[in-house]
Amino acid sequence: MTAPNLPSLINNLTSGDDEVAEKAANTITALGESALPALFDLLDSADPEARWWALRTLAGIPHPTVQWQLRNFLSDPDPELRKCAALGLSKQPWSEATRDLINILDDEDRLLARIAGDALINNGSQAVPDLINTLEKGTPAAQIEAARSLAMIGDPNAIPAMFDAWQGGSSMIKHWAEDGFERMGVGMQFFKPE
Repeated sequence: MTAPNLPSLINNLTSGDDEVAEKAANTITALGESALPALFDLLDSADPEARWWALRTLAGIPHPTVQWQLRNFLSDPDPELRKCAALGLSKQPWSEATRDLINILDDEDRLLARIAGDALINNGSQAVPDLINTLEKGTPAAQIEAARSLAMIGDPNAIPAMFDAWQGGSSMIKHWAEDGFERMGVGMQFFKPE
């Protein structure tokens, strides 16, 4: 079996045919680190779709320089590229991107905010201090995403902040706080009778 021809795969990746591009992305991902220079070059393309496919493919190649590139694209003007970068950081959790992801939690594009929350969830306990701060001081939209992320992480260090949010938060914050308490096995035993 012959080795895949990277230039040909890059052409398929940018062909405009999603099925062909997806197959190429999977093959390029399997090449690993050797494919990085070609994909990094593609990130400079004038075509946003080519950049999107480069990011999508890079997300499957675990490497520190990939994480930097994904982080850089979190502030791209194109919302689809920001979503792709956040999704990539979901697959390659990286604590260095926590603050950037936190800043996205109140984005007007709620899908982007949800994907950023998922990336923070995958960062686990490392993201908890920043998520607690957002739950306490963030915008209402960011507080909801922070509550959801904290609930899914399930770190007991978040219980006091989640309890405070449960007492004074919106119905969505209460929902996510209760979900988090249940996941952590806290339940109603944590609450003092009034």
